[in-house]
Amino acid sequence: MPGSFSNFKTRLYRNIKYRLTRPLPPTVTPRFGGPVLVVGSAPISHKPADFDETFRVITINGSQAVTKAWGIEAPDVTFVQFNQIEGTNTNAVEVRRVLYGQRTGTLFVLLWRKDDRARLERGLLAFDYRFDSLTIVDRYERMALLDRVVGRKSFEMDADSKCSNGINAVLFALYNGASAVIITGINPNSGGHAYNQVNLSRQHVRMDQEILVKLMQQGQPIFTADPSVAEAIGLPLWQGQGVIPHAVAGGPRSTNVSGGRSV
Repeated sequence: MPGSFSNFKTRLYRNIKYRLTRPLPPTVTPRFGGPVLVVGSAPISHKPADFDETFRVITINGSQAVTKAWGIEAPDVTFVQFNQIEGTNTNAVEVRRVLYGQRTGTLFVLLWRKDDRARLERGLLAFDYRFDSLTIVDRYERMALLDRVVGRKSFEMDADSKCSNGINAVLFALYNGASAVIITGINPNSGGHAYNQVNLSRQHVRMDQEILVKLMQQGQPIFTADPSVAEAIGLPLWQGQGVIPHAVAGGPRSTNVSGGRSV
């Protein structure tokens, strides 16, 4: 019972604060105008068909190791969870290892204290990770992404009620004007990470699946470059820019997604 009461107070507090502060989701400048590739760190990933300079690229934590192997020197946007900066667990250590000496365009660090930016910058400097701009995203701004894009409120009480950083990046891309969002290395059914052999289990599995299905039902322009994900979840497999069918409720429709913004 004490735990239940504590959870009730936390949920009530977050609900009231969210309603009073009315946070906005994080944004990027300039906004996306073309296709956006979101690269997660699941062990299997594929460069999309017809990938070129019109795509904008978002990486998650250590998935920059994947895009580096593809010849992409720096992603346009990177999402990093706060505990990767100083954490001592296996995953945090591995993330810092693969990001050492790398750079990105816009870096979003999730859930770091906004009043301690100097410590964050020192932490990034410690593994020589460079960026053009740095933004701290708090819990309520992250909650606003799910609310604004999907129409669902989550007070993030546990892992099952949170999206993974990869799905938050998908929501971010949609909110910021992507004409199509192509995911790779994001598979709620997989374990492990592309940048290590530890085979750590993945969290947020149920929530990620629910949000992907909801986005499809809404007719959002979301695709996967991974055939196994297309088969398991039903996401349309990206076939290239042009006229592309959407596998959404109500039957297929076509959308022209050409004419993206150069990177």
